[in-house]
Parts: sequence; C-alpha cells; structure tokens
Amino acid sequence: MQHGLLALVEYNRLVRPAEQKVNLGGLFGRQVSSIGRKKGQGRLMAKKTIEQVDIASKRVLMRVDFNVPLDENGAISDDLRIRNALPSIRSVLERNGRLILMSHLGRPDGKGYEPSLSLAPAADRLRELLDGVTVHFVAEDCIGEDARAAVDQLGDGEVLLLENLRFHAGEKKGDAQFAQVLAAYGDVYCNDAFGTAHRADASMVAVPKAMEGKPRVVGMLMDRELRYISGTLEDPTRPFVAVLGGAKVSDKLGAIGNLLNRVDTILVGGAMAFTFLRALGHTIGSSLVQLGMLDQARDMLDDAGASKTDLLLPHDHVCGKELTRMTPVEVYEENIPEGWMGFDIGPKTVERYGEILHDARTIIWNGPMGAFETDPFDVGTNRVARVIAEATDRGATSVLGGGDTAAAVQTLGLADRYSHISTGGGASVEMLEGKSFEAVELLDDV
Repeated sequence: MQHGLLALVEYNRLVRPAEQKVNLGGLFGRQVSSIGRKKGQGRLMAKKTIEQVDIASKRVLMRVDFNVPLDENGAISDDLRIRNALPSIRSVLERNGRLILMSHLGRPDGKGYEPSLSLAPAADRLRELLDGVTVHFVAEDCIGEDARAAVDQLGDGEVLLLENLRFHAGEKKGDAQFAQVLAAYGDVYCNDAFGTAHRADASMVAVPKAMEGKPRVVGMLMDRELRYISGTLEDPTRPFVAVLGGAKVSDKLGAIGNLLNRVDTILVGGAMAFTFLRALGHTIGSSLVQLGMLDQARDMLDDAGASKTDLLLPHDHVCGKELTRMTPVEVYEENIPEGWMGFDIGPKTVERYGEILHDARTIIWNGPMGAFETDPFDVGTNRVARVIAEATDRGATSVLGGGDTAAAVQTLGLADRYSHISTGGGASVEMLEGKSFEAVELLDDV
C-alpha cells in the first residue's frame, strides 16, 4: 500500500506522461485461464452492400442511426452519427437514387409526436452537410398522408428524412402492420444502423421481412462494422488481446465466455473486476460489486483456468473515499480496506497491461479501466488508450467499442490512430458475445 499524496505523485510519475515507454520488466496481474466456444459461433456471412445494387431512379429505404445528442436548447451537440452515414447517403445520391432515410431519436413514449424529440434538427444538419442537395422533411408522423405524399413526389438525387420512428409504438414492438407501411416506400432496403443492429425493432427486422423479393443490403458503415468486428474475431493476427472494462460484470460475462480460447489474453479493468476479486475471496472495501453475480463469476474463473486464454485481473487499485476530484487517494494491492473504493487500475497493473498490449498484433477494447471522467481516476484508461494507439502505429489492428471508451479516446485526440471505432455500444458487445443479429441475417448474402 502507498499512502495519500505520495501515492498519487508516484502514480502520476509512473503512468501519466504520454511519451512514457512501456516497462517490459515486472510481472504483475492475477492470471487465470478459460473455456471453449462453439466452433463458428457468431460468424456472419458477407452481405451485399448498397454499392452493389443498381439504384438509379429507385427509392432506397435506408435505416440510419441519427440518434444524436441534443443540448438543452434542442440543438445537436455531436453530429458524428449523421456524418458516419454520409458515405452510404452519397453513394445513393451520386447514382441518382431517391433516398428515404428513417431513424429513431431518444426514447419517446410511442404515443405520438413529441416536439423535443423531432428529427427536424437532424434534417437541418443534413442539409448543411449535403450542400446543394434537396433534403425534405415531413414533421410529426412518418406514416401519415403527408409522409406518403412526400415519398411519391421524391425526385432523383433527393433525400427525404422521415420523422422519428419511435413516435409510433409499433417501432419498438416490431409491429408488422407498421412495418408494411414503411416497406411500401422503398424499392430497395438498406440497413446502415449498426448501433441498433442487435434490436428487433420494426425498421430493423419487420421492414426487410416485408420487402422480401426486393434487394435488401447493408450500408457502408454497417459493412465496415461487420467486417472489422466479425473479421477480427475470426481471423486475427496474434498475439490477440481483449481489454474489457466497465462497471458491471453482468454486461461482459457473455463476451468473456465467447473470447476464451479465441484470444490469447483478456485484460480486465473497471469496477467489474471487483466482482471477480470478491469471488476469489479478496476484500474490496466499499467498491462496486454485483453480489448476485458471484457464483457466475466463480464459474467463469473456473472456465478460464481450463482454457488456453490468460485472464488477468488488476493487481493494484487507485482508491478514494468518494468519487470526487478532491477525495483522499490511496493505492492498495490485493485487498482494499473498508471505507475505500477502487476507482481505477493501479500503476503496477497499468505497467503489466501496457507490456502485454505493447506486443499485441490484434486488440479489441470495450469498456474503460476506471472512472475516467474524474481526475485522477482517468490515468488507467488514458494510458491504455495511448498504448493501444502506439501499438496501432506499429501495425497492430485495434478495434474499439462502447460509448464511454470511444469518448475517452476522442477526448485524448487518439481516434484517428485506431483501426476502427465502433458506432454501436450494445451491438458491439453482443458481437463479442458471439450472438447473431436477425436484422443482419435477413439481408442478401454476397
């Protein structure tokens, strides 16, 4: 154990500098091993893309993810999801297709129009991004008479953005009648919304079912997501390392189970580590733990011990009395006394994880290493982010998933140094779990 200010100074000295080289000495971390997976589980067939379909003068019904964050004034605070859809959008427009976009925004109650969750701001932003392109928008209802008239009047090279799908309860329910109305709008169906690929919403599943016999393809963003995540899992260059963090072990047990015997090493961080440590008999103070998951955690550790995969848990922890910037800070190894909470992986763990990531050739990262939003508990996440960026610079393939993880990397200005940053948090986790998506399986194979 190191105490107070001395501990924090030593912690910062060891791992904060961006230019710090990874220390290849020392062997820290608790090593366990893993279980087998079903051969071929979660493997996805290659799908036809929007670029492979003749769409001239045809109506392309495209599901996009325009679920953008809005500020207190209703303005878009981050338009990344809209910009991510532009390659598919432009592919249609440049070939004189008639593009009908559909998306959800937020969590309306499904009982009708809610002005604060209208997609009107997205339509305005799309007009700015597609300078010179006619972008139509019909407010309040995506399947009303005005929407149907706008579809009929749409010209070549024009865009129509439909109103928020979730104003209708049928969207979340996967309602076939609601989907039938939407399906009638299109000659071609295109899914470019990876962020909702794991959901059975009407626009994701019932609409392509209703359009059977017509071309049903993926967009360029969806294609990239499937190729990177599925392709990385199926054909990695080794050493292959998975970094899994976040608050709840329940969110990642499926991913761990699927990755055992598939990756060479799993590095665990975040509060989820404390459920594993408690299951091993360690005292974890007042740290976050899922007491109802202890048996499952023990089973997973047993499975890990029987596998070819090394599963490493944090060896030391940066702890505080409460999650504030001014809280007292201690670094504890092994056991954490009562009254202290672990908020970040410690310097020895950072060093050990950095050593492994330094030599990795394929890296998947989902979930932060600690409470990175609060200084000084951002160090573990930031250092791991930098080491992975450095590994990518040397030729490794790096795939990052999860909104919090992506936010940390973008804040550090490292996003362009990663091979791929996934746009779907829940969808990317479910792919790591080996799950298949009906919304994708319905689409045309190459």
